[in-house]
Amino acid sequence: MLPIHYARGLYRVRMVIGYSNLLVISEKLEAVRAAFNAISYHGEVLERYVQHNPLFKLSLTPVRVGWNAPYVARLAAEAAEIAGVGPMAAVPGALAEVAAVSMVKSGAKVAVVEDGGEIAAISIRPINVGVYAGSSPLSGRLGFKLEAADTPIGIATSSATVSKAINFGVADAAVAIADSAALADAAAKAICNAVIGDEAEEAVQRGLEAADEINCIRGALIVKGRYVGVKGKLPKLVAISGPLNELFKSVLMDTSLSPFYGV
Repeated sequence: MLPIHYARGLYRVRMVIGYSNLLVISEKLEAVRAAFNAISYHGEVLERYVQHNPLFKLSLTPVRVGWNAPYVARLAAEAAEIAGVGPMAAVPGALAEVAAVSMVKSGAKVAVVEDGGEIAAISIRPINVGVYAGSSPLSGRLGFKLEAADTPIGIATSSATVSKAINFGVADAAVAIADSAALADAAAKAICNAVIGDEAEEAVQRGLEAADEINCIRGALIVKGRYVGVKGKLPKLVAISGPLNELFKSVLMDTSLSPFYGV
């Protein structure tokens, strides 16, 4: 039986399904179940699709998929095409997105899904999201306060110093914000890849310029060492205090999802 944490009117449940390391938050347990069911179903369908379409998994550039491809494959491929990356870069965000939508359909007013750091949120309550940036001294010290008006929202992070996935840049954290979690996921990868160079300020500026070229995202935040760059219309930035290891527990006190990281 899964451990279920309940505080301040919200359930918080973690679960691993296939390749998805999930955190789901809602005021309704039925909605939490709906999220897990959606991840399980769409993940299995996508896995079967990838077995017969290995280019979808292996390509580092956009891949066109047919109208009869699974919904998550189409969602990820469309996001990846906008950002100019391979479709797998958008899969965790796409899965989080379909799970959050399924929660709302089940009646949830708070529907938050984190899939390995990629977040989809639809909520009538404020949510604090912290940014994990590896060895940067700013890691776990910056975050966003999401108001109801900010949602639906997708937040994703790509990191060259945290993730084991292929990254061509040097960002400690490249965070993308979009209406869609799939698009945020793909955009974060593209932005991280553009953060190149030994000089932090110049490297971050290259990432911000790349973010400016990606249509449909709201904005980006990039951390490299002690340097931070922002672009676009972001949710309210907030400072986060306290030991980094305590941030994992903070959701029980203030519905914070900190820290988070992406691929």
